[in-house]
Amino acid sequence: MKIPNFVKSIIVGVPIGITFLDTVGYVARVDGISMQPALNPNKDGTDYVFLNRWAVRSYDVSRGDIISLKSPKDPDQRIIKRVVGLGGDIIATLGYKNDVIRIPEGHCWVEGDHTGHSMDSNNFGPVSIGLVTAKATCIVWPPSRWQYIRSYMPNKRAPLNLTSSYFS
Repeated sequence: MKIPNFVKSIIVGVPIGITFLDTVGYVARVDGISMQPALNPNKDGTDYVFLNRWAVRSYDVSRGDIISLKSPKDPDQRIIKRVVGLGGDIIATLGYKNDVIRIPEGHCWVEGDHTGHSMDSNNFGPVSIGLVTAKATCIVWPPSRWQYIRSYMPNKRAPLNLTSSYFS
């Protein structure tokens, strides 16, 4: 019995596709206003971004990166936020239980760009780097917004330069 060509294509294509999505990345829709103005700058617009899994395969993230991560509140939900602080950094929070916090090693502090309209570390605290799933590297839809996403720190969100005696 001869196997039809389309079946052979499926048998070969599906594993290749799954490997690509698991290793390299995928396109995802960004809902909500929490990342405005970087993503979804128009209230009725929706951006689609390429989430690059390869870029975070060793959990190497930098301040200013926009990342996708599993929500610490709901592991079935994926959220997209900007990295504001890394392990060892001292951050002035925006409404967290402490006004200033030292980020534990192996963790990061993530925030939405639209301050006050985001469920982020100011609500749930530092996030384990192990929850990071991908880095947003470019906007792929709509065509009018095609661009690479640059990493930058929002104004006044850089880590503080306090001495360690502050926490002693």
